[in-house]
Amino acid sequence: MEDQFIKVASLLGDPTRAVIMWALLDGKAFTATELAIAANTSPQNISMHLAKLLEAGLLCVEKQGRHKYYRFSNKEVAYAIEAMASLIPPVMLQKKNSEKHSPIKHCRTCYDHLAGKIGVAVAESLVEQSILLDSETKLEVTSKGVKWFSDFGINIEEIKKQRRLFLKPCLDWSERKNHIAGSLGASLLDKMIADDWLRRTKDSRAIQITGKGEKELFKYFKIVV
Repeated sequence: MEDQFIKVASLLGDPTRAVIMWALLDGKAFTATELAIAANTSPQNISMHLAKLLEAGLLCVEKQGRHKYYRFSNKEVAYAIEAMASLIPPVMLQKKNSEKHSPIKHCRTCYDHLAGKIGVAVAESLVEQSILLDSETKLEVTSKGVKWFSDFGINIEEIKKQRRLFLKPCLDWSERKNHIAGSLGASLLDKMIADDWLRRTKDSRAIQITGKGEKELFKYFKIVV
């Protein structure tokens, strides 16, 4: 176990591979060329790094036509990368006043769920409303929560059938508090995007909140954007 941990830690300790993993937190699959651009390296060098990440089981690759697309091998890898970012000392996260309201810190995706200040506020609101029960190490949906999510348009029983974690806290690297991950967190984000509360932005994990979204976030979660 120790040997395997050392191997994974050494893989992620390389700057180029760290950039690859950070880029993939966007939740999309990327080609080797796109990842080479993100890491500012050559196609030959990125291929070597991708091969090592594939061999370690951290990434998987899918072929579509002439292109190969790389993504995390499973969602737990994404959670681990996001959690690693929370190890950055708070003093190093302090920015200039002009960056105080950074879009990426305010509202963003963490792989396939909502993160940032808004993501944490949603999680806190659900706990305060007794829709979720926070027992420090895990989150649970209460009986009140089952009805709430049903009224919201999310079928809890159907989501539980998915072959992945249903609900888990995910430590937010910018807020240092938990937001909601798992299939329930993904469903919340999908619902908010489908209902035009939120909109994705091109080439960024930052999420735009619409005028409708501002009203609905206050209505359901008492969040003032």
